[in-house]
Amino acid sequence: MNTPLAERLRPQQLADFIGQEHLVGEKGIITQHLFSGHIPSLLFWGPPGVGKTTLAQIIAHESKRPFYTLSAINAGVKDVREIIEKAKQNTGLFAAKNPILFIDEIHRFSKSQQDSLLGAVEKGIITLIGATTENPSFEVISALLSRCQVYILNPLERKHLELLLQNAMETDVEIKKKEIKLKETEALLQLSGGDARRLLNIFELIINSENSPIKITNEMVMQKVQKNTVLYDKVGEQHYDIISAFIKSIRGSDPNAAIYWLARMIEGGEDVKFIARRLLILASEDIGNANPTALIMANNTFQAVHTIGYPESRIILSQCAIYLATSPKSNASYMAIKEAQQLVRQTGDLPVPLHLRNAPTKLMKELDYGKNYQYAHSYEQNFIEQEFLPEAISNTKLYEPGNNTKENAFRDFLKKRWKDKYFY
Repeated sequence: MNTPLAERLRPQQLADFIGQEHLVGEKGIITQHLFSGHIPSLLFWGPPGVGKTTLAQIIAHESKRPFYTLSAINAGVKDVREIIEKAKQNTGLFAAKNPILFIDEIHRFSKSQQDSLLGAVEKGIITLIGATTENPSFEVISALLSRCQVYILNPLERKHLELLLQNAMETDVEIKKKEIKLKETEALLQLSGGDARRLLNIFELIINSENSPIKITNEMVMQKVQKNTVLYDKVGEQHYDIISAFIKSIRGSDPNAAIYWLARMIEGGEDVKFIARRLLILASEDIGNANPTALIMANNTFQAVHTIGYPESRIILSQCAIYLATSPKSNASYMAIKEAQQLVRQTGDLPVPLHLRNAPTKLMKELDYGKNYQYAHSYEQNFIEQEFLPEAISNTKLYEPGNNTKENAFRDFLKKRWKDKYFY
């Protein structure tokens, strides 16, 4: 049989879908959409092999809608327009339901290609379902993003991957012909990198290379697959391991290791915009106000990389990585917002103190909105001590300056202003 195992096992209905319980469970949002019969335009964001394409096909099948599919790798504006014209002419059985257009790797579409979808999506001529491994906030134009619901698909867990293997042995006609004993699964799961498609492809490779009975062990799997393992898999486990090593090297102020891991990613064909985005996050999370210029540097790097692309962008990435690695570090801003969010979850929607409320109407003024608010610029050194937090959490300190030149200056500033209130 020429059809790959992963394709033979692709589920046709929601009840057979494995994983993504937050979307397809009994109370999942996709389940609710199908139950109501209203399918909005969607963007599925998640790593490879977690069910984005399968879910789109199931939605079309269970909602009884025509299904068109394009890959952003080889499709253009002309292909999009042809499908939109077909959708306009749609008649007969499906006349009351607009077709679904599924675009795989939609982040690879240019701005003009994405623009070509806007009118048809807005008018309801088509229901768009896009799949992307990249953050839609960066890769999908805002006009299209605002017309779609974004749903995140999570990496598959061990239980899901083992269920896929069990399902293959119990239901696939070709696999059932062979006597298989799955003694160990760790190597299979590790090599799959959480990608269901890769897992089943590796499993099929091993099955087809052995005669019955087949006893699958970790050693046997590694021997069979090792020769096919690449230096850097930009969509698998190494993708996450190497970017982790890169970030941790910069956080640990080691420019040599940072450049090494950067080179590993570049040589492996990693998306340079992905690297630049991670540097941008790191500049705030791990350096922050210890060196505010780091965020500016990282943002300029992201813009430059986006503009010039590969191969020249490798030089800019190298410059930025070295700058960030040799910069003083502080995670104070990251910890402050983390603690503040935790406090909000614990205390709920506390009322804004009356003196801080805006009073645009007479009634609000009569209700003491804004009463006793002290305008800082009316006082010496543009400061007057007053309470800005809700009464229930007054005097709570969330920001602790880091021990570095910049933030030590912040601490001195706060000490002079707030004296002992926050114990700076």
